[in-house]
Amino acid sequence: MEEQSFQQRERLVEEITGYKFKNPDLLHQAFTHPSVPQNWASNDRMEYLGDSVLGLMIAKEHYFAYSDLSSEDLTDLRSVNVDTEKLARVAIKYNLQDHLRCQKHLFKEMRVEEFRSATLEYPLNSLGCINPPKVLADIVEALIGAIYIDCNFSIDITWQAIKNMLQPLITPETLEIQPITKIMELCQKNKLTINIVDNWDETGEFECIVDGKFVAKGKSSQNKATARNRAAYNAYELVIENLRMKTPDH
Repeated sequence: MEEQSFQQRERLVEEITGYKFKNPDLLHQAFTHPSVPQNWASNDRMEYLGDSVLGLMIAKEHYFAYSDLSSEDLTDLRSVNVDTEKLARVAIKYNLQDHLRCQKHLFKEMRVEEFRSATLEYPLNSLGCINPPKVLADIVEALIGAIYIDCNFSIDITWQAIKNMLQPLITPETLEIQPITKIMELCQKNKLTINIVDNWDETGEFECIVDGKFVAKGKSSQNKATARNRAAYNAYELVIENLRMKTPDH
């Protein structure tokens, strides 16, 4: 049974990346969660390495692709292409979680279908409105780390192997403004006052008050920043709609 799982894992990764491991043990380690008994080497350190390698590869790609962008803009662009949500999306796209060796309880904690459903509202990135399962992103980072080690630490070979897997990458044209910044700028432009009220400790929610009136709220019992971003995102949608309704065309 374990041998069959090994073969399925190897076939899957080769199909996705076009890369064939010289040392398959590295591949299987990349899919071994630290919760597995200690006789198996886990992907903990490999995930750490893959995280750093991915950041460098994306930075290199953007540096040469977008010569007109400032370092600040490049940093923002890199961030959304390597964050936990982006990599978790990659994992569920290829169902990598189905090949992860881990304790059974972890599968429930992954919240895979809940996360998959949430991503439908945000085609590329929710900009903090989704709380993605980190364990999914860890698989992708560990796989990148494993390839990097197996190809004798070649950045170019690693990039060739994983660049298609990461598609679609967010570009300057598809990069959106963070929800908090977006609602603040909208209110400032239209001379509206806004107050984002923190009720998270009591209710898991944030509320947006615009010109003294309640407009929207956002909730996440798991993550405070997610609740705040959801409130800002919801408020922006409602305020922009109200502003449209007040224009002469309406």
